[in-house]
Amino acid sequence: MVLSRLSLLGARILRESRLGQISTIQRDLKTGPFSPFLYPMGKFCFSNAANGQTTEGDGKDKETISVTFLDKDGEEKVIKVPVGMSMLEAAHENDIELEGACEGSLACSTCHVIVMDVNYYNKLEDPTDEENDMLDLAFGLTETSRLGCQIVAKPELDGIRLALPAATRNFAVDGFVPKPH
Repeated sequence: MVLSRLSLLGARILRESRLGQISTIQRDLKTGPFSPFLYPMGKFCFSNAANGQTTEGDGKDKETISVTFLDKDGEEKVIKVPVGMSMLEAAHENDIELEGACEGSLACSTCHVIVMDVNYYNKLEDPTDEENDMLDLAFGLTETSRLGCQIVAKPELDGIRLALPAATRNFAVDGFVPKPH
């Protein structure tokens, strides 16, 4: 039955593409009965740091916030981060050296960042016990330290400044620097 529906869909695509009605086919593919198979990731997000615009897979602009990362040498890098993205993911997408050895699973402290302004720190949700346990292992811990994987961009964080500590502790593989995803 599924095969016959796919055959009918294929015939419709061929017929409508000859008639120049390809946009209705694209809409039907995204919303029709086969959409979970053809678009398994649902909406996806593209970021273009050059112009600060972020576009979801459906073509709609998504809100971004401005985040400044201060590296261990004191150099600043200002990036646009889509609302809902973690600071770890944003750092990886923008070639900022924030390790994240556990890939955001709260199993290390290598994405340790220091929130530079206590007012922004107070706007964050309180750290969980798991995050506090990992922060206890972090190098250069401060009163406003957090894990980058646990800071999620939201509108009230627009303008936040995050400092990277001088070093990290990776107990699993000391000295290994993973490549951003």
